[in-house]
This record gives sequence, C-alpha cells and structure tokens, in this order.
Amino acid sequence: MPNVSLTPELEGFAERCVASGRYGNVSEVMRAALRLLVQHEARRTAFTEMLDRTEREADEKGWLTADEVDAELGEVIANARAARKSR
Repeated sequence: MPNVSLTPELEGFAERCVASGRYGNVSEVMRAALRLLVQHEARRTAFTEMLDRTEREADEKGWLTADEVDAELGEVIANARAARKSR
C-alpha cells in the first residue's frame, strides 16, 4: 500500500472525520475521498466528451449565433406554455 503524505489541514480534517464516528480510521476516509474523486473524474470525462461531440456536430451542421439560440429557445418555451395551457 502506498504511503500518503497529507497537509496538516487535510490530516486534521481526516482525523475529525474519524473522531465523528462516521469512519473507523483515516484509511476509510481516504478511500471515501478517492471514490468521490473517481466519480468526479468520470463526470468531467463525460462532460468533456459531450462538449467534443457537440463541437463536431456544430462543425458538420453549422454553428448558431447567440441570437439564434435565444430565438429557438424562446420558441420552445412558448410552445411548451401553449401546450400546458391547452391541457
């Protein structure tokens, strides 16, 4: 198992987590932290991939100006409101 050095602030935080009773030891705190980091990195990767796909699609189909996007969203909102009123 690798040896990990923590800053005094992080070490204190980990120790307070253990003292709270939520974790049995600092290793459990570190495993929980790493699980969160794995989730964060997965979300970041998925977001970056979505941006890349969007950019490729825009390159293929063309880009919209901010005014065009605003007009399109306005139309979508107006249609949704009209549909809701007609129920």
